[in-house]
Amino acid sequence: MYQKLESIISRLSSENRDSIITAFNFAFNAHINQKRIDGEPYIVHPLEVAYILSEMNLDVNTIIGGLLHDVIEDTEFTYSDIATTFGEEVAILVEGVSKLDKINYKTKEEAQAGNIRKMLMAMTKDIRVILIKLADRLHNMRTLKYLSEHKQQEKSKETLNIFVPLAHRLGISKIKWELEDLSFRYLNPDEYYKIAKLVSEKRDDREKLTNKIITEFKEVLSESNVNAIIEGRPKHLYSIYKKLIQKNKTIDEIFDLIAIRVIVDNIKNCYIALGLAHEKYNPISNKFKDYIAMPKSNNYQSLHTTVLTKSGKPFEIQIRTKQMHKVAELGIAAHFKYKEQTDTKDSFDEKFVWIREVVEWLTETKNPTEVMENFKTDLIFQEIFVFTPEGKVISLPIGSTPVDFAFRIHTDVGYRCEGARVNKKMVTLDHILETGNIVEIITSKQMKGPSIDWLGFVKSNHAKSKIRQWFNKIAKEDNIARGKYLFEKECKKRSIRLNDVYINKLLKSLSVFNLDELYFSLGTGNITFHTVLSKITDLSSENFIDKKTDKKDYSNIEYKQHHTSPKSSYKNEVLIEGQSNLLTKFAKCCTPVCGDDIVGFITRGKGITVHRKDCQNAIKCSDKERIINIEWYYINNRKYDVDICVTFRNVTSFIIEDISKVVKSFNVYIKSINFREVDSEISKADIRINIDSREKLDKLIASLRGVKGVFNVFRPNTNSN
Repeated sequence: MYQKLESIISRLSSENRDSIITAFNFAFNAHINQKRIDGEPYIVHPLEVAYILSEMNLDVNTIIGGLLHDVIEDTEFTYSDIATTFGEEVAILVEGVSKLDKINYKTKEEAQAGNIRKMLMAMTKDIRVILIKLADRLHNMRTLKYLSEHKQQEKSKETLNIFVPLAHRLGISKIKWELEDLSFRYLNPDEYYKIAKLVSEKRDDREKLTNKIITEFKEVLSESNVNAIIEGRPKHLYSIYKKLIQKNKTIDEIFDLIAIRVIVDNIKNCYIALGLAHEKYNPISNKFKDYIAMPKSNNYQSLHTTVLTKSGKPFEIQIRTKQMHKVAELGIAAHFKYKEQTDTKDSFDEKFVWIREVVEWLTETKNPTEVMENFKTDLIFQEIFVFTPEGKVISLPIGSTPVDFAFRIHTDVGYRCEGARVNKKMVTLDHILETGNIVEIITSKQMKGPSIDWLGFVKSNHAKSKIRQWFNKIAKEDNIARGKYLFEKECKKRSIRLNDVYINKLLKSLSVFNLDELYFSLGTGNITFHTVLSKITDLSSENFIDKKTDKKDYSNIEYKQHHTSPKSSYKNEVLIEGQSNLLTKFAKCCTPVCGDDIVGFITRGKGITVHRKDCQNAIKCSDKERIINIEWYYINNRKYDVDICVTFRNVTSFIIEDISKVVKSFNVYIKSINFREVDSEISKADIRINIDSREKLDKLIASLRGVKGVFNVFRPNTNSN
């Protein structure tokens, strides 16, 4: 145990060594009476975590955070105790790791989705929290044999689903490979030991060939005065297993592919070494990749080429600089160390802007299964590399389109994207991009936002997230405006004027924070004005009404309004400037229902067509003289055909049944229902129902919005569409 402590200390400067010893003693005393499942003193675990972090050459505060990472969670010591002894920075790191384990969830899927959200949120605050957590998970996986078989399987699945993608996206291949192999060992032990046995059997032959190649290529480089370190590149068992499954290769085909790594002093020598390799050996066409000119999304850089020995054996050569090698092994940890010395904060943050992007779509993704799928898609994906007209390299998932590219450049470029050129030729927006394409986006100020149809072909979660954000924002603004209009109209109709004190009382009684939230709830139908009016009535005895307001009996307002309506002998449903005997019909484009705000449109020879005020056809009417004011005359038992549109995520085969059940629960007749797929994730249902009032319709829409998987519910041909 103390050898590990000495090893950690030996890597640090003299001024930091005392801090590590103090932290070790603090952790030792905090965990003094605790033991691990294997019977060892608990201090062994945090010491191993700190050792892994020190191997990554991380700063002293991160290593101290590793030593103390379980103190707040598992002992009587608090955040304040750590902050007092080691400073706020260390305390924040320890608390950040502790918070990742505190929330309980109903299902394993919810737990995994919750863990992903927590870890990514922690990463946005301080990336070192996740580095400590990865080191913690690595040591726990190394000692997994002491747990039950059920726990071994559970932890291994979680490691493959969450921690391996994180390590990959952070570029920490050293930890990623070990976590993969350890998980593989417990999830599929038969295949693991089978491959391990075959690897062991062929080890001598591989090592002989690898050593021969290393010796002869060293001579080639030496003759050209290229200083280099050459080493064999080990193959990992899980990687071999994936190639067997995904690429349908045999064991012999994989094992014949020997790999060496060439580490040189500078980028110039990388390309010199590449030329010498192609001169010495026969290169295989289409097996060369330049990740120096076009780094991977996790900042990995290297030259990859596959060549043949004189005997026809294929082998791969990776060529990189020493700094590139550090980044390849340690990923973000290498950048973090390098940042302390030379890099600016802005440059460092730019390299990992993807973390904030992933957090963005996570905040709007509620379904646990979708969280898991998107998490893997965003963190582990095959890439293409395309160029801006200025020559900047942009990394995108395979299958990306000009729209994905536009949103990668900037959100506003995506929103104003009107067309695209690829290699100076006009292409459609759903054109599939390929590595090497030069992409130019054509924007227009007239473009007010994205098209909902784009969701049918964009590939990246980033683009999908931005498109959905746009429509959510528009829907929210429209609902606030609709709710405000309804609130002000109904208050004006009843001569209600509310002072600030009364409004605050009203908001509190409705459990909403501000007027916008009230307007939004009214606009979506989550709260009806009848509910608001009842609250006004309940509070009317208190002196919160503006003095200028008429003193009315609020409990009787609804009835007075009805009493002033025409008598039931009228046959028409609407009054047109006081007249009820004019020929009218209801517009099919917006299907108004009793209670909607309506206008009349004078048609030539066909009377008056009744539209909703928010109907796009009514709004766009150029001949304003043909528009007249009309109002409802309430007739009992009259029902109206109304169209509603439901957008929902393709998360369950039962969602269609759930939607139908909700509609029928309101005793509403469904006249027709048509489904269409917008993209692989979203579908639409166009539903025509027969209903008697706007109030019931608003409640129905609010209930439909509560169905699990429903994205939005709206009435078509309005601004909310």
